[in-house]
Amino acid sequence: REYTLDVYRLSSVVTQHDAKKAGAEVVKQVEHPLLSGLLYPGLQALDEEYLKVDAQFGGVDQRKIFTFAEKYLPSLGYAKRVHLMNPMVPGLTGSKMSSSEEDSKIDLLDRKEDVKKKLKKAFCEPGNVENNGVLSFIKHVLFPLKSEFVVLREEKWGGNKTYTTYEALEKDFAEQVVHPGDLKNSVEVALNKLLDPIREKFNCPELKKLSSAAYPTPSKAKPGEKGTKNSEPEDVVPSRLDIRVGKVISVEKHPDADSLYVEKIDVGEAEPRTVVSGLVHFVPKEQLQDRLVVLLCNLKPQKMRGVESQGMVLCASSVGEPRQVEPLDPPAGCCAGERVYVEGYEGGEPDEELKPKKKVFEKLQADFCISEDCVAQWKQRNFLTKLGTVSCKSLKGGSIS
Repeated sequence: REYTLDVYRLSSVVTQHDAKKAGAEVVKQVEHPLLSGLLYPGLQALDEEYLKVDAQFGGVDQRKIFTFAEKYLPSLGYAKRVHLMNPMVPGLTGSKMSSSEEDSKIDLLDRKEDVKKKLKKAFCEPGNVENNGVLSFIKHVLFPLKSEFVVLREEKWGGNKTYTTYEALEKDFAEQVVHPGDLKNSVEVALNKLLDPIREKFNCPELKKLSSAAYPTPSKAKPGEKGTKNSEPEDVVPSRLDIRVGKVISVEKHPDADSLYVEKIDVGEAEPRTVVSGLVHFVPKEQLQDRLVVLLCNLKPQKMRGVESQGMVLCASSVGEPRQVEPLDPPAGCCAGERVYVEGYEGGEPDEELKPKKKVFEKLQADFCISEDCVAQWKQRNFLTKLGTVSCKSLKGGSIS
């Protein structure tokens, strides 16, 4: 109510000329503009007060709105805020970098897999230095921080080459001395070196909670509810996973793969499930036999070296090298077939079968982790059975796969 009243108050002191000028670089300019385009700068200015911000950060295309806010907020009795700007640079998709276009940018907390995926898809045409988001990252991020950039490539293509000026690199790329594939790979390595300390810093409950609150997962469903068939976008919530406690009845080496076990696992059904797991190099056979495990049961069955696998044993995995893997442990006393759920998502029916193209498990798995207390979590919410939390023995801070 107060915000709406302030919109009216602002409209009574702002001229059409000032409103149009403020939105010139961010509002589409047409012969017959909509009234909303004139209101927009005022709405953004009032956001500073109603979101209680100390500063607003944006590209230089926002500078006229920032000037507008500094002029008019004090006229309503509100404090003038600090405004920060950076140059407008091309995004990875070739157009303007935008916070609303996920693949156009690299976020500070992007996982290594995300960085690789975004750079792999990035527009980087051989010899084209215009609207090249990969080159713009080197120019505006890597060179100012490191004063040099190393192009990594195999010896048969000339070996590694170190550039001490961006202009020399751009010239070589324009002349196709540097291949786009080598450029993308080199940027990936350099960016991950910068992001690793930030990721590590944010790998604590307090900052994870802060990040989750600042950037919540878009969802229309209430906790525990599954999205309807017609919902757009489809809700990806943990209750869609059919995760159960299983008991390993037998373990054998896969006849055609040295790294795979073939297990028979009781999950409370008429017959045990056959599950293929890549645990040979991590868990001795005798440690799997007769133990309780946590099994994802509604993946689409798939053949692994000729043996159909009807589920996935969920395991904790260490972050660093050498890699360590431990199967997740249900609470003592659990029975085969008992449901495992995420705290707050006890309700809702799991999908009968997860469709591979929807990548529901993969999207949820991105936020699976092991807490500092060795408890399995999704977005700081514990994996639970009716007897307590699911955990692992020692890999705190690890991932779950």
